[in-house]
Amino acid sequence: MCGINGIFAWHDNAPAVDREELRRSRDHMAPRGPDGTGEWISNEGRVGMGHRRLAIIDLSDNGLQPMPSQDGRLMLVFNGEIYNYRALRRDLEAEGVRFVSESDSEVILQLYAREGAAMVSKLRGMFAIALWDAEKREMLFARDPMGIKPLYWHDDGRTIRFASQVKALVAGGAIPGGIEAAALTGFYLWGSVPEPWTIREGVFALPAGHTMIANASGVQQPKRFHSIAATWAGAAQGGRTVGDEEIAAALADSVAHHLVADVPVGCFLSAGIDSGALLGLMRDAGANEVQTVTLGFEEFAGRNDDEVTLAAQVARHYGMPHHVRMISQAEFREDLPKILHAMDQPSIDGVNSWFVSKAAAEMGLKVAVSGLGGDELFGGYPSFRDLPSWTAKFGMTRPFGALARTILSGVGAERFGLNPKAAGMLEYGGSWTGAYLLRRGLFMPWELGDLLDRDLLRIGLERLGEGFGAARAFDTDPGTPFGKVATLESTLYMRNQLLRDTDWASMAHSLEVRVPLVDAWLLDAVAPAMLGPDAEAGKGALARAPKLPLPDIITNRPKTGFGTPVGSWVEAMIAGTRAPATVANPKAPWARRWAFHVASQQANRGGNAPDRAAA
Repeated sequence: MCGINGIFAWHDNAPAVDREELRRSRDHMAPRGPDGTGEWISNEGRVGMGHRRLAIIDLSDNGLQPMPSQDGRLMLVFNGEIYNYRALRRDLEAEGVRFVSESDSEVILQLYAREGAAMVSKLRGMFAIALWDAEKREMLFARDPMGIKPLYWHDDGRTIRFASQVKALVAGGAIPGGIEAAALTGFYLWGSVPEPWTIREGVFALPAGHTMIANASGVQQPKRFHSIAATWAGAAQGGRTVGDEEIAAALADSVAHHLVADVPVGCFLSAGIDSGALLGLMRDAGANEVQTVTLGFEEFAGRNDDEVTLAAQVARHYGMPHHVRMISQAEFREDLPKILHAMDQPSIDGVNSWFVSKAAAEMGLKVAVSGLGGDELFGGYPSFRDLPSWTAKFGMTRPFGALARTILSGVGAERFGLNPKAAGMLEYGGSWTGAYLLRRGLFMPWELGDLLDRDLLRIGLERLGEGFGAARAFDTDPGTPFGKVATLESTLYMRNQLLRDTDWASMAHSLEVRVPLVDAWLLDAVAPAMLGPDAEAGKGALARAPKLPLPDIITNRPKTGFGTPVGSWVEAMIAGTRAPATVANPKAPWARRWAFHVASQQANRGGNAPDRAAA
């Protein structure tokens, strides 16, 4: 795991790479790579690459980046892990390839030398890749199929710049200022910035499962090599039967791959099925001393949503060491400036990831496994029930929806105390993306006039397009209701919020977080089971997957997740703050006030100091 950045002056009239700019951008990401730094600028000064190293695989200097190929033709910077690199290496060695390191980075170089950009479809893992090919005079960019690792870029018409963080690009000093209208509008709609936009105008996220080429002709359109929607569509058409044994085998395979490391791997442990089952599967894979960590809060003591006691039982069930880290409101207040500084883009989430990552780092861990992704894969959210029902029920009401919404959002909301989303049910409930907005949305579109400048809002909505950005999830028709919801949850909520927040929050503490349930190979294996008659039992199959299944006390309790009392903390902290009526209304969800606070604070931050967790 690392931080990467670079500059490619692709146009003849572009200025040469500025070494100081390259270093400013790289060193802004110091916490992403405290184990070493690297830089390389080509002889003619047209290409520069930077790297901050968090050493996980091949801890020797042989794993340093930027990494050249043995013949000098290629140069690589890479953030992430390739979990099947050993199998790929064996295949290459059988063809006569000789390696000089034990790193997964060198496997990428050797594989590219033989297969070109097509090699990315063989990489199992989380990755953001930038690879310079001196022979072709082009730069290849690639991002993993699920979008676990970020990669951001900006092209000014002569030079492309890239980095693992938006703020790192800004820190270089060559990116023009300005807030992206689609990003800010999307943040208020969804609670996170929807890709491919970023909060910085002109800076874009490379889409997950895509490659992109930059050469003397400029920056080419990204090309897709993997689609979550297409995976669900294929599962619907394939007719494969997958039972508990196949699910368990696929889960065990994913966990075994995610344990590949030259340092100890810990586990974020809640009282839920996802992390508990992963811990059991880690034990089955031979990991016998997994350090587990659970967050505790005084406010939750003795309540059903207290994770501590049950998580400790799960750790004992599998014979693993368990650590509880208590978090107080005072610590939240103390850490809040650091949280907002480390937050690469506005989000209403990430506080839990910040504190559990902080706790893991305090324990000396450099890698931890998270149960993130289980609900998206196994249908654990209410949206899997609600969206099919709503779209069927309100499919014929859309022509009357705008009128009904106007009436209800005006008179109804004030007189009858209606939830703002209820006013939009007739207008949006009949489409999959509209229903998803009603389920996941933070503010409704007609409320944004109180929050945003009229012109910015108009431009933002135009750029977001159909479904306010949600329609982009359906690059292929997923086919089934379950597949549609899974695609929306995986490509919007999970990727834009959960994975992104996990990245910045963990990296601020120099911690790599791995997500075995967010894996393209696993998705392909399990998807057919979730479309069958026993789909509702998906979480049950996960709980039964370890050789020693999870205890009933975990499988039979209501879902709580990795929660925090941040809502009450936020309310206490910003009580009395001046805000628009849609935010200040005490009946409105606390997340609205948090979003308004986050957006306001982010707008006032320059973001040019290193994102250090410890100040």
